[in-house]
This record gives sequence, C-alpha cells and structure tokens, in this order.
Amino acid sequence: MRVMKHHSVKAAAAGACFFLLVIAPGASAGESASGGSHTPEAALLTGHLRVDLLGGAARWTAVPVMQTDDAPLALPPTRSPWLGAGFSLLLPGLGQIYAESYWKAALFIAIEAAGVAAAISYNNKGNDQTASYQAYANQSWSVIRYAQWTEGKFNVPQGEFLWDAGGGQVNWNELNRMERWVAANGGQWYSHTLPPYGQQQYYELIGKYPQYNQGWNDAPPDFNYGDPLTPNFIYYSGERGLANDYYSKRSTAVTVVVINHILSAADAAWSVSMYNSDLQARAGLRLVPVGTRMEGMPVLQLSCTF
Repeated sequence: MRVMKHHSVKAAAAGACFFLLVIAPGASAGESASGGSHTPEAALLTGHLRVDLLGGAARWTAVPVMQTDDAPLALPPTRSPWLGAGFSLLLPGLGQIYAESYWKAALFIAIEAAGVAAAISYNNKGNDQTASYQAYANQSWSVIRYAQWTEGKFNVPQGEFLWDAGGGQVNWNELNRMERWVAANGGQWYSHTLPPYGQQQYYELIGKYPQYNQGWNDAPPDFNYGDPLTPNFIYYSGERGLANDYYSKRSTAVTVVVINHILSAADAAWSVSMYNSDLQARAGLRLVPVGTRMEGMPVLQLSCTF
C-alpha cells in the first residue's frame, strides 16, 4: 500500500490547538471491475472526549467518503454562553449540564442542596430556640417587678408616673418616662427605655443590660449596679445568644447559596465557551487509484474554533 498523507486544518482564530487523533488504518475500498466493488464507511470523531473515549450512539456514526479536499465538515451547532449563565443563575449546575460538564454540574448542585438544607435547618432551630427563650422570659421576668423596684430604689415622686401595678398593667409611655427621669436623677446605668411587650427588642434588652436585672424572679431586693447578675438573667442571656448563633449560621448558609449561584453562572458561561471550542474532527477514507484498483487512504479533517 502506498503511503500518502492529507491534512486540512480550519481555524476560526489564531491559537494553539492540541488534538487527540484516532485514525482507522487504510482499507481496500474496492476490487477490479470484474470482482465488484463497494464504498467503505469510516468512523466519525466527534471531538467530544466523553463520546470518543467512552463510546455512545454518536461514536461510530458513518459518514460519506470524502472525495475532495474542500468537502464540508459537519460540526454540531454552537451553544450560547449567555444562556448557560442564565440557566446556572436560576439553578446552579444547570448551565454546566447544558455545556455537558457533568462533574462540575454535580459539584454546584451538591453545594446548592447543602446550602439550602443548612439554611432551612438553622432557621428552624433559631425559631424553636426563640420560642423557648421567650416562653422562659414570659414566665420568669416581670415588667411590674422591674417598675416597682425602680420606683422604690430612686424615690420616684408619688403620682408623678401613672401606671397600674395593682391591675398587672403598665402604661408603657409612663414607664419609659420614668426610666428617663431615673437616668437624669442618679440612675446613670438606666441607659435604655424598655420597648413594648412582645417586640424583639423587648426580649433582647431584658437579658442584655443589668438595668433590667430586677425584673427576674430571683433578683435580690438590695441589688446595686455592679453586683453579680441573677442566675436567671445569665441563663436567659445564654439561651437568647444560642438562638442568635443559629440565625447567624442561617445567614452564612444563605450567603453560600447566593455566591454559589454567581460562581456557577460565571463558570457556566466559561464552560459553554470551552464546549464551543472543543476539537471537532472527522476521519474518513479517500479513494485513490493504485494501479488497476482503488484503495482507501485515511483522510483527516480538523477544526478548532474560539
């Protein structure tokens, strides 16, 4: 068999391309006129490594024999990087599937699932812990106890502040006015006014500032600023802090999910671009006359686009 070579290289832009070449050896394409002849079919190299190396429906698709050097090279249609980025921005990993980058798709999907699961879990833990410490405060801390102690400790003028201790009700505006009066008349550590019952700040302040220590049911009557806080105050502060830790971890998980969307979208755009730049190769046989017969010579067309 005569040794012949033919190369046809098409490039859409300058750049270095490295190719994996798999070429079937030359085979006889026919016999003499009296012996009959047939046209051989060659294997198609798709240029997609998963298909070419691992096999698949498109791996051995037969192609017509190339008769001329400028025979058109059938390439799969390119894909849109913008569309891939949009897919992954919506759901991380979807754009990687579009680009047939399945390992990266699995990674981004796993991160998304873990982040969402963590955010939901820590949010539920935070909600449960919040309900728990608020129930403890409702049972163990009293605004009436706090207001009465404040009034007696600082000799608040009788009748100056109108709140109904006997009925278990507090006029919150008057309570806050009394707190401000105390702050201006010797109670320098009265740095806050108590928010209305049930608000998030209400539950935060009663376990954060010593000013509210005397509202707890284990508070000593002779408490002074700087004295040790009550065990109930300290326990409650820890329980409230635990809820805040859960919510902080939830926020971190949400941040991871958002970053995962952004990184996946950027990677999807890049992966689709690389998909479009993949080597596209087609191998076939060219019939050449050798004496009185025709023989098939390997012919390789390569294309690399950017």
